[in-house]
Amino acid sequence: MGLLDDPARAEQALITMWTIRRFEEAVDELFARGLMHGTMHLSIGQEASATGVCLALRPDDYITSTHRGHGHCIAKGADLTRMMAELLAKDTGYCRGRGGSMHIADVATGNLGANGIVAGGVPIAAGAGLAVQARGGDQVAVSFFGDGATNEGAWHEGVNLAAVWDLPVVFVCENNRYGMSMSVERATRVAQLAERAAGYGIPGVTVDGNDLVAVHEATTEAVARARRGEGPTLIEALTYRHKGHSKSDKNLYRTREEIAQWRERDPILAFEERARGLLTEERMATCRDRARDDVRGAVRAAGSAPDARPDELLAGVFASPEHVGVPR
Repeated sequence: MGLLDDPARAEQALITMWTIRRFEEAVDELFARGLMHGTMHLSIGQEASATGVCLALRPDDYITSTHRGHGHCIAKGADLTRMMAELLAKDTGYCRGRGGSMHIADVATGNLGANGIVAGGVPIAAGAGLAVQARGGDQVAVSFFGDGATNEGAWHEGVNLAAVWDLPVVFVCENNRYGMSMSVERATRVAQLAERAAGYGIPGVTVDGNDLVAVHEATTEAVARARRGEGPTLIEALTYRHKGHSKSDKNLYRTREEIAQWRERDPILAFEERARGLLTEERMATCRDRARDDVRGAVRAAGSAPDARPDELLAGVFASPEHVGVPR
């Protein structure tokens, strides 16, 4: 059953996308107010790719994420308060405030971690797929990455390994047109990055990454193929980030006209338009309100949590003697 055939599923999708948008906006504001430190890579404008992919997965499936990974984390079912606490360097965060924005992991929901290394999650997803295959399971691992990652050696090694061994992995390229400030046209020769799948003997498909339904349908098909033991698929989702690459990006390489044109293709508003008739205006308003309230609650709860303690920085880095059988 498709997303536009089931009101409950459509509502779930809309809540997820609005939650990602409101979470990112809250992070942007907290950083501007000096309450959050380090750097941030926001995914405002890319909500449909994270949501459409993760809605096609089971709770026990795996994902690997990127430096721009808040949306993936939320779409896979993360706790908003623990996420926000991690970004605020709180002891109650997913990594006790030590990982920050680019290194959140939530094994309980199958999120094997965001990654500050471009293409770093690709071989990890291949490894997860190999583990599933070795134990005879039927889970699927999804690797999210950007267009810039497809020129990294780790990307080619991970995709090749998954293809050779028919591993249950779905590779999802969120092509937002820029690897930092380098346009995809200047960085690659092929017209569509999905064409690279042919070099590894696997299917490759390009979809409108701002079309939630298209992303979900392509992922559903790729996941089913992986579960059947037929190997990986490369999905290229064409999308766009409304904000700069990071908090230090002055956006000098993009025109205002280009950004404005893509804002008109807002994935959330586009899905709301398609869902009219299936969802009433009141139900859609409720979805927006719930996302807003959930994020506000997460900000309040995380803000009042205890800070990460510097004196415990090395806790968890080394195993204690009793854990490794070494006498004291």
